[in-house]
Amino acid sequence: MTVSESSNVVWHHATVTRSRREALNGHRSVIIWFTGLSGAGKSTLAHALEEQLHQRGCRTYVFDGDNVRHGLCGDLGFSVTDRRENIRRIGEMAKLFLDAGGIALTAFISPMREDRERVRALVAEGDFIEVYCHCSLEVCEQRDVKGLYRRARSGEIKEFTGISSPYEPPQHAELVLDTGAITLEESVAQVIDLLLARGVLPAV
Repeated sequence: MTVSESSNVVWHHATVTRSRREALNGHRSVIIWFTGLSGAGKSTLAHALEEQLHQRGCRTYVFDGDNVRHGLCGDLGFSVTDRRENIRRIGEMAKLFLDAGGIALTAFISPMREDRERVRALVAEGDFIEVYCHCSLEVCEQRDVKGLYRRARSGEIKEFTGISSPYEPPQHAELVLDTGAITLEESVAQVIDLLLARGVLPAV
């Protein structure tokens, strides 16, 4: 999908800058992009991580796939074109949160590698951390708390990732978590360690 830029608009550079907001918050801003199959644990991990970051005094927000589709992307379906537009909008929103000095956590299947890389290209090197929640299709189906896989296999849901629509795993994710084998606590700890190592969070 080609998105045309609005005409007669100029980006306004505020006196309160990202660096000043980061200094006030006491941490760097960053986009943490969780990707993986439905049932791989993206949302659960994003919210558990946010809880830990919140307890550390961080400014955070989780963009959850279902929540976003209630409003901002409520007009979109699940075709390849609509999914691409869904990710584009989230990428632009996450970029604004980055400028606001916060930590934006996104939990979307975002199945197409090209779409994720397009979001990465929106921001500077180091501002986008891709976390691949690697989990086998079998385990994801066993978890299937929403019954989505069952409905997809029966043909009730069309273009369902992993069943009738492809998922392209990241090739250069900053972190790969085997969410089918390790605990939620271990996953959170690995992300925290990465944020510390990259200087996003100050050393305790």
